[in-house]
Amino acid sequence: MSSLLTPAQVAQYERDGYLFPIDVLDQAEVQALGEHLGRFRQRIGGKIAGRHNQKPHLLMPWANELVRSPRILDAVQDVLGPNLFCWASQFFVKDAGDPGYVSWHQDGNYWGLSSPEVVTAWVALTPSTIESGCMNVVPGTQNQRAEHVDTFAENNLLSRGQEIAVSVDPGAVVPIELAPGQMSLHHLMIFHGSEPNRATHPRVGYAIRYMPTHVRQTMGDRDSALLVRGVDTMGHFEHETDPVAEFDSAAVAQHKRVIDRQLAILYAGASQRTKLLDPDS
Repeated sequence: MSSLLTPAQVAQYERDGYLFPIDVLDQAEVQALGEHLGRFRQRIGGKIAGRHNQKPHLLMPWANELVRSPRILDAVQDVLGPNLFCWASQFFVKDAGDPGYVSWHQDGNYWGLSSPEVVTAWVALTPSTIESGCMNVVPGTQNQRAEHVDTFAENNLLSRGQEIAVSVDPGAVVPIELAPGQMSLHHLMIFHGSEPNRATHPRVGYAIRYMPTHVRQTMGDRDSALLVRGVDTMGHFEHETDPVAEFDSAAVAQHKRVIDRQLAILYAGASQRTKLLDPDS
């Protein structure tokens, strides 16, 4: 497979825990994805949230094609190697004036994965700027683990409203500003978060979580993932399958089974249960 990143970019990622901007989609692809996303929002009632926003690539072929994008995978392979799982994906949508935010946190605190060799590819579908509430990171923090507290705050876009129990120096913060069609890569353990959208346009991104096939799940039942490049000789994860059509019956059944299991892992030890865990309540 081809390489996308230079050795200097890979070294920068390894040093800082993030890398941006990386051009991955052209204007026509961004427009098509926006149209797909609009129809998806109409179908589910407008707001992208809850279980529909957990691994939507298992429900819709167009989202599946995005997590399998060769250009995205070329960049991820440069960091993680040739054998890759897509473990999760979700949209982060803040409409114009949306008070939603993401508190400072580390992804790896709750995921139960055996290794920090996990990369998030955050793909911008609209302008992601300081004004619109772009993701912010603190360079180098991937090398430490901070205690977290669960807030379950109303406007927090995270599953548990989790946030690190340490203060962040504003002078150390780097805003990850992206144009539509660009992406950033960030490490499983880097401190990151985002502010509300104070712009007059939406801020929409798709976060795709990739890992090498040698990573294991250490919590709960056997986990599952989608093999998107290379081979899996380890057998640590059940292999998920691609949807053949939007919300077809087989895809919906698989999605329910997979999300039931993964949410039990993500909410392990939480003080509150949510409708994500009890969808029929």
